[in-house]
This record gives sequence, C-alpha cells and structure tokens, in this order.
Amino acid sequence: MNRDSNVYTVVYASVMVLLVAVVLAFTSQSLRSFQKKNEDNDKRQQILRSINVSVSANEAETKYQELIKESFLVNENGEKVEGDAFTATPEQHPVFVDGQNKYIMALSGAGLWGPLWGYLSVDNDKNTIFGTDFSHAGETPGLGAEIAKPAFSNEFKGKKLFVNGEFKSVAIVKPDLN
Repeated sequence: MNRDSNVYTVVYASVMVLLVAVVLAFTSQSLRSFQKKNEDNDKRQQILRSINVSVSANEAETKYQELIKESFLVNENGEKVEGDAFTATPEQHPVFVDGQNKYIMALSGAGLWGPLWGYLSVDNDKNTIFGTDFSHAGETPGLGAEIAKPAFSNEFKGKKLFVNGEFKSVAIVKPDLN
C-alpha cells in the first residue's frame, strides 16, 4: 500500500482511533471500582467535614462507620421514605445522623459555571447550624471557588434556620469595602 495516498492516511487514522478507543474503554472499565471507591470516600469526607471532622481519604470509610449511626431518606414533607441515603439521587433528600444527634443534610444548587453541592449539619435542636461543607464542579478561582474553603463554611456556624417558628434564609453577605 502506498504510504503517501489518502486511503492509507484514512485507514491508518481509523485503526489508531479504534485502537486508542479500545485501550481507553478497557482502562476505564478496569479502574471503575477504584473510581467508585474514591467517589464514595470523597462523599464520606464531605459528610464528616460538615460535622467538623477532617480525615484523609484512607481514613474516611472507617471514621464514617464509627461516627455516622443512622442514615435515611425524607420526602418533601419531611417524612421518612424507603431508600439508601448514601446512594440517593439529587431528587431525593438524604439525612445522616451522627452519634451526638447532629443531623446532616445534603444540599445542591446551580453556580455560575456549574453545579454546587454540599452538606449542612444542625445540632440536635434541629435549628442551629453546627457545620457545613461545600464543593463545586468549576467555579472561578478566587470567586465562586471560595465556597470550598473552610473560611466560607465557618460563616454559617451558629446561625438559626428558624426564628419564631418561621424558616429564615441563611445567607452570607459580602461586606461593603467602601
């Protein structure tokens, strides 16, 4: 076959694309269990950070099993429903409870450049924020990406969700520097 022909170039490129696709698919499938374990440990770390416990990825599963005593799903009316809170979909509402009756709830929303998510824990009075942890897919460094830093999460500690029996929005307002 003539190496200078267009047919050779197309056949060569097609074979290379096919070969690379097969190698990538095989690698992806081979590593899927490791990816799932890492995703689960990241989720455990986020849940634990919301109750002010920081652990490495290697310690996350053990510490999670030690501290989180109960998990369940609730519907939009706050009633328990069947399902696994740890593998809940975004439409479901997972709740985790630690040994000191801190309730940890998952949060999600839209950021400027992608999704935001996190966990909010409340004291056993179910009103006072104990801790939070937030993350993002692709916010602007120095701006929206600041939500992933402890300084941002610490702003929520001690705030109340209900005042005089009425739900109040919890917000952080950027100070006026003028």
